[in-house]
Amino acid sequence: MPNPLKWRLYRSRTNRKLAGVAGGMAEYFDIDPTLMRLLWVVAGLLGHVGVVIAYLVLWAIMPEQEKPRGEIITRPEILDG
Repeated sequence: MPNPLKWRLYRSRTNRKLAGVAGGMAEYFDIDPTLMRLLWVVAGLLGHVGVVIAYLVLWAIMPEQEKPRGEIITRPEILDG
């Protein structure tokens, strides 16, 4: 069964430089995060103010990736004597 979280758009916790928007989009589209960042930067430098506004809006509305759930480590019980 496919992982339903893979198809969810979120801000990445692991592939982030600023806010995780480009990293999350790269994970969603299954491309290199550096390429996605480069696309955002090039589009922003070409004078498209809408790209900067879009990034800020996505930063505000995209949920952050959930923390991975690890095993719960408990303290071993001390045995009496």
